[in-house]
Amino acid sequence: MNRRRVVVTGASSGIGAATVRLFRERGWDVVGVARRADRLEALAAETGADVFVADLTVQAEVDALRDFVAGLGPVHALVNNAGGAFGLASVEEGSADDWIRMFDVNVVAVKRVTSAFLPLLRLAAADVDGVDIVTVTSIAGHVAYEGGGGYNAAKFAAHALMAVLRLELAGEPIRVIEVAPGMVKTEEFSLVRFGGDQAKADAVYDNVADPLVADDIAESIVHAVELPFHVNLDLVTIKPVAQAAPHKVVRGELKPRA
Repeated sequence: MNRRRVVVTGASSGIGAATVRLFRERGWDVVGVARRADRLEALAAETGADVFVADLTVQAEVDALRDFVAGLGPVHALVNNAGGAFGLASVEEGSADDWIRMFDVNVVAVKRVTSAFLPLLRLAAADVDGVDIVTVTSIAGHVAYEGGGGYNAAKFAAHALMAVLRLELAGEPIRVIEVAPGMVKTEEFSLVRFGGDQAKADAVYDNVADPLVADDIAESIVHAVELPFHVNLDLVTIKPVAQAAPHKVVRGELKPRA
């Protein structure tokens, strides 16, 4: 494969960092994007990736990211991975501020980054078979659950955004791929959701047989992008075997019925 460049957002930890590592292992040039400079510097030292510090909810910072990447050369893939959940309250009792934060990072930021990079992706598409836009959503964007309110709403919106984008880009050599993970045990997702309460975060995965890990999702992202270009994985839903739905997780050993 000729060297290609991918931009990965939310790269400071979890799925984003794992995706940067795997793309680098596969020979890609990578730009990792996140807000935390120290985490990005460590990732750059480990992998050789380029990195850029940006808050993707701020348009000026998205514009600066675009200009930085354009200066490096062609861009062949964008992975919109930055996102997050805040709180697990009911619709009635949930914080409107939390909802706004969730929409900003899971929906509006994806729109900002996608709009900024589409012209660069189109330029690169002229010299290769095609280019890719991958957005990491969640099964929370497909199945509602109690306490999911704001996160469900934001991820449903992100799912719709990708569906509309796929229609709007039909006829161009641009694949639009949605990866929707279920339960993924990372160091920060649940910890952030519960406002830093480590006990509550740990309880999410307690006694669950083999929840997914960040590397599992990274493998799916890179696989989808490296498939022959006539193959488009529109929607990849990934759950651990112990999870049948967002609200149905089996705890304990998985074993056949007697």
